[in-house]
Amino acid sequence: MEFDQDLQSIQQMREAVRRADEAQKKYETFTQEQVDRIVKSVADAAYRESQRLAEMAVEETGMGVVEHKLIKNQVGSRDVYESIKDKKTVGVIHEDKQNQLTEFAYPYGVVAAIIPTTNPTSTAFFKTLIALKTRNAIVVSPHPSAKKCTVEAMKVCKEAAIAAGAPEGIIGWISQPSMPATTELMHHRDVDLILATGGGGLVRAAYSSGKPAYGVGPGNVPVYMEKSCNVKEAARMIVDSKTFDNGTICATEQAIVVDQNIKEMTIRELKNNGAYFLNPEEKKKMEDVISPIRGKLNPKIVGRPAVKIAEMAGIEVPGDTRLLIAEEDQIGKKVPFSIEKLSAIFALYTSKDISEAKEICRDLLDLGGRGHTLSLHTNDDQVARMFGQEMPVSRLVVNTMSSIGAVGATTALKASMTLGCGSYGGNITSDNITAKHLLNIKRLAYGIKDVEIPKPSKTYDRREKSSEEKPDIEMIVSKVMKKVDSKQVDTKTVSAIVDRVIKQYQ
Repeated sequence: MEFDQDLQSIQQMREAVRRADEAQKKYETFTQEQVDRIVKSVADAAYRESQRLAEMAVEETGMGVVEHKLIKNQVGSRDVYESIKDKKTVGVIHEDKQNQLTEFAYPYGVVAAIIPTTNPTSTAFFKTLIALKTRNAIVVSPHPSAKKCTVEAMKVCKEAAIAAGAPEGIIGWISQPSMPATTELMHHRDVDLILATGGGGLVRAAYSSGKPAYGVGPGNVPVYMEKSCNVKEAARMIVDSKTFDNGTICATEQAIVVDQNIKEMTIRELKNNGAYFLNPEEKKKMEDVISPIRGKLNPKIVGRPAVKIAEMAGIEVPGDTRLLIAEEDQIGKKVPFSIEKLSAIFALYTSKDISEAKEICRDLLDLGGRGHTLSLHTNDDQVARMFGQEMPVSRLVVNTMSSIGAVGATTALKASMTLGCGSYGGNITSDNITAKHLLNIKRLAYGIKDVEIPKPSKTYDRREKSSEEKPDIEMIVSKVMKKVDSKQVDTKTVSAIVDRVIKQYQ
């Protein structure tokens, strides 16, 4: 008898959450030393298996470059570990004796982690490490097209965690992922937090689940080459960054904005680094490959090398071509070169000055990358500060490769595979997500200041009205008597009426 695949997937999810919930209650009692031993064991195992899992990811998904996947796996394991290893996440994590304020850490519980197809193993390592560091359990939903390599990465983490003393069930996953199972995972009553990395629809679903959630928006990263930059060095870094893992990192540059004063030199240096410039006819062919249905990216080009994409468009390019570039002056959903392409394809915009460059960058960000990242090459610190102040992004990387600089590989930013976009992008945080975001903090606060509560200046009592407020009893009686026909109403009735009227005024 064959079982419905969606039902199997949902049952796997439910069982994984049940086991994770039970394990987390035990794990919550672990000491900092026990937690740190487990986290180190997992990080070391993930780092050791980085090469094998990089090969698996490229083979299964057809995306990216093995050597680059290896670096991402190393960042997701070793670099993430180094950035969180000394952080206190158990018991008292801060004490201010002078102000008599003590802070205690406590976990969320069970974390539901959604893993993308573009970074299927490095993101799995990263999310597992920050969850374990904060005494949370984790249940992973892989992308269906990357389930084998993601599940294998989770097995590596699980075995290392159990060997170091973690409770069984602390790491779980859905072996046969499906959209119904992922949706139910995000709504499961025993799931306490969602870490969603994926498309806009998935992130919106995470935020609308009713659970606390960290989701990240898309990146449509502009890179501005300001006239003072070292053109030769900037061009080299931009090409290296754009072609890193064939453009599958969301912080990868998507469009070059170049100052007109250095445009010719820039084009020459881009060509020297393996870029191929499309002519108008070739550009038109490429537009139909990038976005056959205008406004939507063709998933078949994501993470593919430039030569392969050119072949898809029927364009003949040299075999050593690393990057395909077309000059563009339009920006919009129906302008294929201006959208996020997640592949070795660039648009090149020309600006006459800094003011126009800022306008182009804002328009590109508004198209689909608000809050994410902007890349800048300049030797003028004032320009860098101006862009930092004015651009609607959460991180601005300067004179480095945006793809790996934004995730912390070449900068002092926190090592992370999930980059928040802040309120610009409709996210709850603008940070590079790390262990601190998976912690709750309770605070013990002693009274240290005396506050004198003033007494009321006057006590109001209806029975102590001022003479001006007291009713004129004789006037009231007189008015009542005028309205009463003494022949029809006896004295007792009149008296009763007067008494009622007086009571209303008292």
